[in-house]
Amino acid sequence: MMGRMIRFKLFGESHGKVVGVLIDGIPPGIKVNVEEIKKELERRKGIPRFSTKRREPDEPIILSGVFKGRTTGAPIVIVVENKDVDSSYYEEIRNLPRPGHADYPARIKYFGYNDYRGGGHFSGRLTLGMVIAGYFARKILERYDIKVRAYIKRIGKVETKDLSIEEIIESDHPYCPDEDAFERMIWEMEDARKRGDSVGGIIEAIAVNVPPGLGGPYEEDIEADLASAFFRIPAVKGVEFGLGFKFAESRGSEVNDHYTIKDGKIVTKTNNHGGILGGITTGMPIIARIAFKPTPSIYLPQRTVDLEKMVESEIRLRGRFDSCIVPKAVPVVEAVMSFVLADHLLARKAWEAFMANL
Repeated sequence: MMGRMIRFKLFGESHGKVVGVLIDGIPPGIKVNVEEIKKELERRKGIPRFSTKRREPDEPIILSGVFKGRTTGAPIVIVVENKDVDSSYYEEIRNLPRPGHADYPARIKYFGYNDYRGGGHFSGRLTLGMVIAGYFARKILERYDIKVRAYIKRIGKVETKDLSIEEIIESDHPYCPDEDAFERMIWEMEDARKRGDSVGGIIEAIAVNVPPGLGGPYEEDIEADLASAFFRIPAVKGVEFGLGFKFAESRGSEVNDHYTIKDGKIVTKTNNHGGILGGITTGMPIIARIAFKPTPSIYLPQRTVDLEKMVESEIRLRGRFDSCIVPKAVPVVEAVMSFVLADHLLARKAWEAFMANL
């Protein structure tokens, strides 16, 4: 993901030796705690009952960019070894593209030279690098008291009640502040698991204390950058901000956010715009919702084609699959949102420093 001030690049494959991330542009002097990184990677494993039975220790190995516990300003390279790998089944189905996966387009894109084991470079396992990059971004945001929090808004047909910003930010529940709804979400995921199926959902992401003035029109649009970052997360199929698609069924008189003054600051009485107007932050909380499709790997029979024989076929997958990836995507959403905000914040601070010396 290429920002203006900071950027990162993911590398590795699901069944290769390692997956990892190269992060560039992180300021020097940031204190790095490996145990904190490991804690975020543990969050990415999700709820064991609904996650893959693949068990990886996910120990981050810092190769460069950190010296004596602090960032140096040089590019940061961190890898995580793949240890619990079984590729035998993927050899059996290498000519049978799995429905819902990138197997077929990847084979076309790379002329058949792609690593097809476990999805290869397209695997959700590469989100480890996103989480790691987000850790460094969050360290930047913490200096300005900017907080980012994501939670499960919906699993299948089960959705939370309307929650206040305070309830979301202050909740210590790892997945959802609405515990009653979460219990019903557990049932929804369990039902899909028992049927050999999968289920999708929605994650809502909130950022508070974001100053006004981040972003810009067109190429500098922070809303576009956030949407682009969210869509880079595997299985994401929809993104909306504020009222999102509900704007389409509304009148301007119903949804325009009126300005007022509170505690000496200009704010809006409502936040239908989700904290961004004209691609620029308004100072109101940024609110985004990200839709995840059901995991395409399921145990039910599915129709496909044999690419070698060029005939229609049936595929019945065996292996270790997630019945719902939404819980494990929560820290990934927080990470990419933090990275985009940190990038725009650093750009804004450079402008502020210049204006201070006029």
